[in-house]
Amino acid sequence: MEDVSIQEMLFLFIGGLGIFLFGIKYMGDGLQRSAGDKLRDILDRFTTNPFMGVLAGIIVTVLLQTSTGTTVLTIGLVNAGFMTLRQAIGVIMGANIGTTVTAFIIGINIEAYALPIIAVGTFLLFFFKSKKATYLGQTIFGFGALFLGLDFMGEGLKPLRSLEAFQDLTVTMSEIPILGVVIGTVFTVIVQSSSATIGVLQQLYSEGAIESLNAALPVLFGDNIGTTITAVLAAIGASVAAKRAAATHVIFNLIGATLFLILLVPFTALVEYLTNLLELGPRMTIAFAHGIFNVTNTVIQFPFIALLAVLVTKIIPGKGSVIDGKPKHLDPIFIEQSPSVAISQAKEEALHMGEVAIKGLEETREYLNTNQSKHAEVALSLESALNNLDKKITNYLVQVSSTDLTVADGNTHSAVVDIVRDIERIGDHFENIIELNEYKITNKVNLTEQAMEDLNQMYNLTIETVGQALKAFDTMDEDLAKTVMKKEDEIDKMERVYRKKHIIRLNEGHCSGTAGIVFVDIISNLERIGDHALNIAQEVTGKGEEE
Repeated sequence: MEDVSIQEMLFLFIGGLGIFLFGIKYMGDGLQRSAGDKLRDILDRFTTNPFMGVLAGIIVTVLLQTSTGTTVLTIGLVNAGFMTLRQAIGVIMGANIGTTVTAFIIGINIEAYALPIIAVGTFLLFFFKSKKATYLGQTIFGFGALFLGLDFMGEGLKPLRSLEAFQDLTVTMSEIPILGVVIGTVFTVIVQSSSATIGVLQQLYSEGAIESLNAALPVLFGDNIGTTITAVLAAIGASVAAKRAAATHVIFNLIGATLFLILLVPFTALVEYLTNLLELGPRMTIAFAHGIFNVTNTVIQFPFIALLAVLVTKIIPGKGSVIDGKPKHLDPIFIEQSPSVAISQAKEEALHMGEVAIKGLEETREYLNTNQSKHAEVALSLESALNNLDKKITNYLVQVSSTDLTVADGNTHSAVVDIVRDIERIGDHFENIIELNEYKITNKVNLTEQAMEDLNQMYNLTIETVGQALKAFDTMDEDLAKTVMKKEDEIDKMERVYRKKHIIRLNEGHCSGTAGIVFVDIISNLERIGDHALNIAQEVTGKGEEE
């Protein structure tokens, strides 16, 4: 009978935890889509200084319902050069505050209404066709699932309070707080959700399985350390700046946990005082403790953001982000004062955009050869940077076009508009190559050694041609532009030759039809990239209208 009850207890807890995690994820997805999927823009636009970064971090985490999601998103932006390390530190601090909202939601204690809430969410999902209703239904369904999961977890955890071994453990945790920190850290690393750890802690404290705050609060500190593991994993293989952002997350939470562990006695007294003063229930007590911990930690460490940045720079040496995904030259002051200078600025920005494109091509080539996803992630971040630069340069040039331009400036203006479009298209083509390689990996498609050799030869020539086209545009060197045109002819010939060689390999049974499709599509994308390099060269020689 005892075995059955332990099995039942385990099933209720694990099942409840699963429903709880699904509820948080589904609710976060619904909120994110309701927000118009603009979370990246919020982080990009509102992180002008660390304080704004904290606010952006709070907002995005409330919408995502996961501080980990915000941190990973931030690391991606740092990796692509959209965000500086100092801005990222602010966002990470804000994410820690934003994640406390979930604990307050749990503290509301409305399990009795979980099923009707799920029913409302389902009704909106199934009977309304509009996207807004679907997203709202998703949010409400997730909200209800969260409480249903909590209810099951509570049922599974109830018997723990009568287990002597667990009671002994909680006594030991109150006597040795570091044990609670370790338990909180390990559990959060396992379930990959700090909200889940807090939810379980709230249930244990509510059911009386953990009786004293002295035993409960260290688990809360450990939860904040454990949540950094995902950020660390996201930064593996990323840029130096992204690694530093992840290291900041770890240091920030470690300092906070250590500080509050030292101040455990007064902190416990403060939480008990607030519990009595505001007549808080057990769950809300933990929510308040979690909120006070994260807000206070941010307030204490916020003035030292610059110091944190210096510290992680010392810990992780090396050059920062090689590519800056944000515009560097588009100063609006020149639009009215000197349109000629403004066009020169736009040209410089287009060349900067070209650097980003070449870096993206190189990362894609690495992904093609190594199949390591870190190269794909960097390349996709750079493709996002290209889209951002395209939008910013084009908007800037639209404003410049409303001013009086000389004939020479008008020609340069037109050339920059066309070249920016060509560079953005190069990004689309290397994104296609990434997708083709992902398809190759997923479907276990193998390219022959000869096919890979041909791909690399064509790829290297393509990168070289794009680089020379941009250099020709920078210096307006017509001879170099003519060299680019010759190389583009070589790329076209290569594509035709390699396509024929592939058909021979296919007929001789050396490769599969699927491998052939992947190979042909990749060389086709490389040939199109060569065409865009040709367009840039033709802007230099003044033959842009021929094609």
